[in-house]
Amino acid sequence: METAESIAARVLSAHDAGASIDRISDADPGFDLPAAYAVSRALVAARLARGERPVGWKIGYTNRAVQQQYGVLHPIWGRMYDTTVSVAGPGSPPPICPIGRLAEPRIEPEIVLKLSRSPDPDMSVSDLVSCIEAVGHGFEIVTSIFRDWRGTAADSIAGGSLHGRYYYGRLLPVRPGRDWVKALADVEVVIYRDGVEMDRGRGANALDGPLNALSHFIRGMAAISGERVQAGEIVTTGTLTKAFRVAAGETWTTRVSGLELDGMALRFG
Repeated sequence: METAESIAARVLSAHDAGASIDRISDADPGFDLPAAYAVSRALVAARLARGERPVGWKIGYTNRAVQQQYGVLHPIWGRMYDTTVSVAGPGSPPPICPIGRLAEPRIEPEIVLKLSRSPDPDMSVSDLVSCIEAVGHGFEIVTSIFRDWRGTAADSIAGGSLHGRYYYGRLLPVRPGRDWVKALADVEVVIYRDGVEMDRGRGANALDGPLNALSHFIRGMAAISGERVQAGEIVTTGTLTKAFRVAAGETWTTRVSGLELDGMALRFG
């Protein structure tokens, strides 16, 4: 049986090249979620060994419509790195995302949470607000190293949980006096490709709200690996709309309402 480290090495090589590989579950039908998260940890170790630094986490498959589309019926999660996450400063030109080394890239508008302290897995959703320093909006560029996006949940986790790149903008401080659970669930995003509206969605589309998605994630991670989200890390909580294929030359933008968050703009090169 192939080791987690060997699979992680193949996965990392595929990401570096923007290449596709066969599904892990095709060679090993018993490849399950615990095995997949073991590969995920080996992948983190391999990235650390070459100098990359984890800066946060992504949660995937929190949008139920997307779950049905891809046949993955529960959320997954994985690491994001200083090499894959960028901040778009206010008033600056749209960042350019090179897609030549991203396999079958797609774009997702998401809400990101920045942690001020490590949440306890037993916290209620409303209590989690006390652990959030700020919230923001960004684009995750998801990628599948398994052809035609046909990986199982376990394949997707082992493949880096579909994370390619993440771009986010100005963060809004979380201050008392607001129902943040409701505000984040009610936030609305409209996404455009080259000025043409493609879709619109609400925070509630991400597992009934970004804080609900965070709660599911920290409980699941504690149960599977005992890991904890740390102060200063960011967590992006899943797409609010459909995920769209992207191509070089396109410019994607969003408009946000319901929270004082800037829209995003991103070009593909």
